[in-house]
Amino acid sequence: MEEGFKNPYRPGAGHMPPYLAGREREFQEFDRLLRQDDILENLVLTGLRGVGKTVLLERLKPKALDAGWQWAAADLSESASISETALAQLLLADLAIITATTTIPAPPINTKVGFAPTDEAEPVQIPLTHDVLVGIYSNTPGLVADKLKATIEFAADQLTSQGKRKVIFAYDEAQNLTDHAKKDEFPLSVLLDVFQSIQKKGIPFMLVLAGLPTLFPKLVEARTYAERMFRVMTLSRLSDDESREAVMMPIERGDCPVKLTPQSVNTIIFESAGYPYFIQFICREVYDIFVQQHVDEEEKVVPIEAIQRKLDADFFAGRWAKITDRQRELLWVVAKLDQPDEEFTIQELTEKGKDLLEKSFSPSNANQMLVSLAEKGMIYKNRFGKYSFAVPLLGRFILRTYGPLAEPNAVPTAERLF
Repeated sequence: MEEGFKNPYRPGAGHMPPYLAGREREFQEFDRLLRQDDILENLVLTGLRGVGKTVLLERLKPKALDAGWQWAAADLSESASISETALAQLLLADLAIITATTTIPAPPINTKVGFAPTDEAEPVQIPLTHDVLVGIYSNTPGLVADKLKATIEFAADQLTSQGKRKVIFAYDEAQNLTDHAKKDEFPLSVLLDVFQSIQKKGIPFMLVLAGLPTLFPKLVEARTYAERMFRVMTLSRLSDDESREAVMMPIERGDCPVKLTPQSVNTIIFESAGYPYFIQFICREVYDIFVQQHVDEEEKVVPIEAIQRKLDADFFAGRWAKITDRQRELLWVVAKLDQPDEEFTIQELTEKGKDLLEKSFSPSNANQMLVSLAEKGMIYKNRFGKYSFAVPLLGRFILRTYGPLAEPNAVPTAERLF
């Protein structure tokens, strides 16, 4: 057995895979956006968890830097959505990363009103640090949006004078940002207002937002013009050919001890359904099991059921534990639809429930439960009133694990892969 070749697969949240398969179309579209002089389109990256949004966002950064853009990035935590002021603090902190190497003349000190300083020496230059930006923000009158616009416009002028005029603000988990009308706090609206305003003035500061499918409807709900402000790229699962590349490329080096047969790869593609996270997870387990079965004469088998159970525990179980028995029953009905991974309506759900359950769901009851399930991240509602699972392969998980209603013999105890 070869020494020193580590398992190359990385199924962690946002971890860069050893080989990024597919996404050529997304890269080409991003290249087009980078060629904008006036920002007419910002970018939304959206898709289910496990589809590779965070990884793609990381891969966009070097392309932007190579094209002469500055890059400021962060995760939009729920704390940033608490208030407009919290959002402003986030934006100023991110902007300061870009401006910290830019200098501006220091304001004169101890100068009496009505008397010009007699020293004609060049003014002292100071860096445009976070503290300076906060000072500009605090001394600007008006609402939070007014303060942000003035501060960003000032920073943009300084950056332009030093050849750093184009800036991308990239935010992951952007679905966390929301308005709070009851508290009279509108951080999402402020974000959109500020960037629309500065972009109309020709300042090339671009927004790149990544998040779950609920993100874009929230943007449009906050400001209807957001529909024209963003180019939406929805990341879907990989094709079979792209999935095959994701499986095979990391182990095609000559010193790799793992060799997969075509049947092995086909099984992994089927079980992962083309979702990048699941490809990485299953391949990591397959690799480790293969290495442990190190005796050449030993028949190589991979216990698919064991891998699925581990995946269930790592990815699905925490979410499933947070919902009620009745909510689980509703999701089981969804999983029994002809195409559970596609969109469904309340009518389709209630009709299917009549066929499967002694006590079905009324439309109003189903609607209330779906709202609650959306809040728990199990499903989401699109702009057209249709629903979808918010967790990839959730339907398969439900059918093979849901108590007495689980599908019998859903998976074999072991599948030969080698």
